[in-house]
Amino acid sequence: DSPTLGPADAKVTLVEFYDPECESCAAFGPIVKKILKDYDGKIKLVARYMPLHPNSIPSATFIEAAAEQGKYWQAQEIIFQKQSQWGQKHGEPAATPADVNALFEKYAAELGLDMKKMKAALAQNQYAGKIERDKKDGQGLGVRKTPTFFVNGRELVRFGEPDLRALIDEELKK
Repeated sequence: DSPTLGPADAKVTLVEFYDPECESCAAFGPIVKKILKDYDGKIKLVARYMPLHPNSIPSATFIEAAAEQGKYWQAQEIIFQKQSQWGQKHGEPAATPADVNALFEKYAAELGLDMKKMKAALAQNQYAGKIERDKKDGQGLGVRKTPTFFVNGRELVRFGEPDLRALIDEELKK
């Protein structure tokens, strides 16, 4: 039930464990989208959660609630773009859960989402089981930081675009 981009029968499956509150994940997001475009038709992206920050679960819940309304990728994009508004910075006081939820409701309105469904999802932490399952799967694979990538099951050892492309190219040659 993880969201995907790309053809189901792609030769390469790229699994990304990410945290919506992770600044590196937000910064690397456009690079992942560029890689998907450059390898169009040859690669499939599978997005999984690895919540490691204070607002990770509410932000993942927001994304999942948007996914229920057909807007997973748009929600992920707005969360990354506006991360500085709701994400907690090291050494700074955390925003209250009410403040964070108010911002997410504002983003939901920008995306044209059903506000009643969004509010219920946030209030009830509706997707906790899915988010926790992703986290446990990641921990079982040794994921300790975000983003962490696997290419056809092989973990990207050294983080960066050149190394990710090299691993994808290796898998395409098989």
